[in-house]
Amino acid sequence: MNRKQIIVVLAIVAISGYLYTQPVRGLIKPKITKSGSGVVAGSRPSASSVTVGDVSSTAKAAIGAALAATVNDLEGQLKNASTDAEKLNLNRKLAKQWDDDNQPAPAAFYYQAAAQKSNSFDDWLNAGNRFNDAYKGTQDTSVQPAFVANAIADLKNAVKLKPDNLDAKTSLGVAYVNQTSSGITDAEGGSPMQGIMMLLDVVKKDPNNYKANLNLGMFAVQSKQYDKAVNRFKTAIANAAGNQNMVEPYFYLAESYKQLGMKKEAIAAYEKCKQMIPDPIIGQKIDQYIKELKN
Repeated sequence: MNRKQIIVVLAIVAISGYLYTQPVRGLIKPKITKSGSGVVAGSRPSASSVTVGDVSSTAKAAIGAALAATVNDLEGQLKNASTDAEKLNLNRKLAKQWDDDNQPAPAAFYYQAAAQKSNSFDDWLNAGNRFNDAYKGTQDTSVQPAFVANAIADLKNAVKLKPDNLDAKTSLGVAYVNQTSSGITDAEGGSPMQGIMMLLDVVKKDPNNYKANLNLGMFAVQSKQYDKAVNRFKTAIANAAGNQNMVEPYFYLAESYKQLGMKKEAIAAYEKCKQMIPDPIIGQKIDQYIKELKN
């Protein structure tokens, strides 16, 4: 599965969660207390309590025995590897294999393990991005804090290596904002508001940045600033490259128009979104929305 397909699948998962758990996760902080892990948390497990073994076990059940056998073989090779070079190579192979199988959580842990050996910008960025993807692709609140905390740690390392890289800054900004709905706070001071400011800084430097505009739009939806969301999604759509997903910006653009009472525009955006979604259940839900708007 190529990266574009993976992104579209994750977008569909995210939209599914939105459709069946409205209202969307907002920016309201839950009650929190100090934990002993360096992360502020409520009744959530610490980030360190979620391991690659935990997420791999779940992922293997999802991909089936045939694909899991390939992963098991690579895991065996990694276990028996004797040199750092071999371990680095096998961690990257496992990360790539899990990417191909559309399982960002185990991919994230293996990219992270590779980054810990290589201190490579690309490995840290891949790890952080996959942890963000894993957070986005699950409704399991028992693992979300670990995904967010790991994303922040890995993306900080990426930003240290390339402070001016807009992709790394955007991803770190997203991870900072994701802290809120996971009930955690970065121990070194990174906050959701700092995340928003990072995203705004990215669009100040690159007004047409797809990823930053998309995420600012989604956060605007969460805080019910629908007029701002419309502008962000329209900018994202206008500047999407060939490998970027168009499902989410069209879907949330439609939602924003609907909330603003702009029925004609909402219907047009829903119809665009539906053309890109292969999932018939979501397609039926969108049809219901369109029908309601037409009545």
